[in-house]
Amino acid sequence: MSVLVVQFRVDPADVAQVQAALTAMCEALAVEQPAGTRFAACKLADGVSFLNILQLDEGAPNPLPEIPAAREFQQRMIACALGDEPPTAAPVTVVGSYGLLEEVPAR
Repeated sequence: MSVLVVQFRVDPADVAQVQAALTAMCEALAVEQPAGTRFAACKLADGVSFLNILQLDEGAPNPLPEIPAAREFQQRMIACALGDEPPTAAPVTVVGSYGLLEEVPAR
């Protein structure tokens, strides 16, 4: 299993369009249902910071580059993100979990 996270902050004026792009991406994922993929997008308590989590089963390819709504979200995220560096996905190591970020047995 691999887990990638992206955290970024936007101007308050850009929150609605970033949320709309995230919603469209999640809807596209629900339609596509890519195998071995789980995704969550969270808005932090400050109202302008976001944390996205992508979990891929071992050996599963990242489907996001092939989904138009995901590419559109990525472009929106890069355009709206504050800071000197564009947001980038960083791999993380899960050191503990209960019911979240766990391998899902094959059916």
